[in-house]
Amino acid sequence: MNQSTAKDRVDRIDPYGFERSEDFDFESYEELMSEYLIICTRRSIKWSRLLKDTGKVQRNVKLKRYVRKGIPNEHRTFIWMTASGAQEQLEKNPGYYQSMLVTHNDSKLVETIRTDLNRTFPDNVLFRKSSDPCLQKSLFNVLLAYGYHNPSVGYCQGMNFIVGYLLIITKDEEKSFWLMDALIGRILPDYYSPAMLGLKTDQEVLGELVKLKIPRVWQVMVKHNVMWTLVVSRWFICLYIDILPVETVLRIWDCLFYEGSKILFRVALTLIHHNQALIEQAKSLPDVCQAFKEIAQGPFVEDCHPFMQVRGRWAAARPIFAPEGSSFTRDELAQNKGVVCFISASVIP
Repeated sequence: MNQSTAKDRVDRIDPYGFERSEDFDFESYEELMSEYLIICTRRSIKWSRLLKDTGKVQRNVKLKRYVRKGIPNEHRTFIWMTASGAQEQLEKNPGYYQSMLVTHNDSKLVETIRTDLNRTFPDNVLFRKSSDPCLQKSLFNVLLAYGYHNPSVGYCQGMNFIVGYLLIITKDEEKSFWLMDALIGRILPDYYSPAMLGLKTDQEVLGELVKLKIPRVWQVMVKHNVMWTLVVSRWFICLYIDILPVETVLRIWDCLFYEGSKILFRVALTLIHHNQALIEQAKSLPDVCQAFKEIAQGPFVEDCHPFMQVRGRWAAARPIFAPEGSSFTRDELAQNKGVVCFISASVIP
């Protein structure tokens, strides 16, 4: 009698609709999930008790601790919506999302979005035209409505992947729209504007944090004249989508919607610090780029629960804002506070 293998027991399509690759390690995954599912079940029970007792989200130390340990899928949409302010905006603006779809017409925006639809998660069965329902239509609607809602941003590449993830989790166009509004309008301002000043600034801030906290890696970057935007721009603009495993990305997003963008820095520092030795081996610019591709792969990032606990060591790694016109230099602020500071949309000179 033939014994089944892990490949036989594990579905070829993950719970979020993504097909597993040909080189997927089914045995390691099965072993990892056997432990993680126990953690998920335990967390789910605690979350259910918490929400049963309160019936609403109240920001406090206990809730922050719960969020950092992961939000169960059955509660994820509710927590994201309430913690980010998206639910409040939805309730204040009934019918607004639908009005964006029926009262505007911009053929250029429509064509730009349509061009990217087939490039969005081709390995996910939920976005294929043969799927019922097909999330590609919902993806188009949310991107189009947001483009009309925020014409200064419109649409840029990267937004399609973010909305795609939101739809996978919420299964709701209107909620995905308001979560997108929370991300781009409040949590990550100027990330997706034409000049992308917020994105560029945060990449520079990461460089200064590395200089301060992982100086040997910073020395490698300087030695080989590697700009941070070359190796981490996709980390930030796609919020780690297609960089880290799905489950790990969702754990990061739990913190992103509750605590804001500082989680993006903490994850980046965790990845760089854990793979410091690999990066230091680089002998050229291409070597550095290859090292940064490799550091987002492997067991360390796949086992999301310990990974998210390790990133907690960088709790102080977040920018502090100084008022415009401050006489402090970046070096002085970094030395005194142990963090990097920036003003408005540009790094302190």
